[in-house]
Amino acid sequence: MWKDIPLVPPNASTIATQVDLLYWFLVALTVFFVVLIGIVVVGLCTWYRKCDDGRKAVQIEGSTTLELLWTGLPLVIVIGLFAWGTSLYVTMQKVPPNAVDMYVVGKQWMWKVQHPSGVRENQDLHIAVGQPVRMTMTSEDVIHSYFIPAFRTKQDVVPGRYTQLWFEPTKVGTYHIFCAEYCGTGHSRMVGKVTVMERDDYERWLSGSTGEAPEVAGKNLFETMRCSSCHPIDPATKDIGGAPPRGPLLAGIYGKEIDLKGGGKELVTDEYIRESILKPQAKIVANYEPVMPTYEGQLGEEQILQLAAYIKSLKVTP
Repeated sequence: MWKDIPLVPPNASTIATQVDLLYWFLVALTVFFVVLIGIVVVGLCTWYRKCDDGRKAVQIEGSTTLELLWTGLPLVIVIGLFAWGTSLYVTMQKVPPNAVDMYVVGKQWMWKVQHPSGVRENQDLHIAVGQPVRMTMTSEDVIHSYFIPAFRTKQDVVPGRYTQLWFEPTKVGTYHIFCAEYCGTGHSRMVGKVTVMERDDYERWLSGSTGEAPEVAGKNLFETMRCSSCHPIDPATKDIGGAPPRGPLLAGIYGKEIDLKGGGKELVTDEYIRESILKPQAKIVANYEPVMPTYEGQLGEEQILQLAAYIKSLKVTP
């Protein structure tokens, strides 16, 4: 029945049912109180309308029970809604450990997506049913918003920083992608489709496409930019060209806290890697000098994502 109503998109992800339950509860609660208040208002107006039978309203000077009722009941409802919404929000932020990483760059007026295998897509997205997907997103120009109504997920895509969303599709089919943030005159053209496929079909689709995996492309870029002249990859490397390395070791650094020059600590994340590439003087690692040049204007957002993917893939060799 609901599929024929355009305002109700399909339910096609693990989180969609929970979002719908909260939404419809809010709608039902709103309708209930609108009807209740309407009935009371119309009833009082009708009963105490001007007439000749002498009926008059009784002035209530005070009622503790009434005060507690109209204060306590809304309080309980609001706290319950807050707890429900918070629980749902926390669930939507917990990325499953088996989620695959995909990278999205928004640009007027298109979405550019890169799969873990290196396959690239413009506007559209192909994924396997039952496979959780984590999307790391950024923008090259203005604020966009990645919105998949059927999955009940939406996340702003902001220039200069990374945002994330995740979902797990539950139904094979084709679903809409929209930009939910007005981003210019071509905003209405920034649409696409998500194609959810069976796992075997998805693997066949991947095998028919070519492209470098993000970490492979990042490694090639790392070597092309001669980053290894300052940043040793192997922890066993004691020096570079007979001199101590000018930059910190990168193997195994992702996800760990590092000490900063002048005090303080910083967790190495995609955001920190991006900042270190574009604004290397912002947070300098302890025991190292501020000698790294900025690559702002030399590297695009996709290249920075590839470098981050490569650094994340580096593991400490026993």
